[in-house]
Amino acid sequence: MPKEEHAIVLEYLPNGYPLERKMMPIVQAIGKTNFTLLELVPRRGETLTIGEKVYIGEGKRDKIYYILGRLHREKLTEAAKQQLEEFINGAVKEKEQEFIIFFNKAEAINKRIHQIELLPGLGKKHMQEILKQRVEKEFSSFEEMKNRIQNLPDPEKAVVKRIFQELTNLERYNLFIK
Repeated sequence: MPKEEHAIVLEYLPNGYPLERKMMPIVQAIGKTNFTLLELVPRRGETLTIGEKVYIGEGKRDKIYYILGRLHREKLTEAAKQQLEEFINGAVKEKEQEFIIFFNKAEAINKRIHQIELLPGLGKKHMQEILKQRVEKEFSSFEEMKNRIQNLPDPEKAVVKRIFQELTNLERYNLFIK
């Protein structure tokens, strides 16, 4: 898995976490490539804005002093969760083809459950219809999926909800988050 090069600022806490004694500024961010939740420490004197893209790769970082580590889902602030949802919406639109490949290649996890069934709003009937339709012709877009399968809940929204669930809750199976 490639390392994150850039992150999007979800929340900037200039005085750190309210209940912790340290008064160190903290940035809650999400990696652009792998959707990794991260805690970052900004350089002295830097003020970051929510939604800002920052460089966190190897070498000289202009605004970030260092990566503190992974951000635990319990520490996500409410403001960060709202930003997270907006970011995921944009990322799913941007990477639509990657998610269409998921629908074209998804497999059974075991005898009882299929990867597609783990998406919110999609059950056995939708899963069977998706499998039937993709054998005839692979899907090329979310719009085409909706047109070919009757009463299908919006697959784009289902993917967004699933990624948000995987980032904010402990899930037994992760489809999109490593």
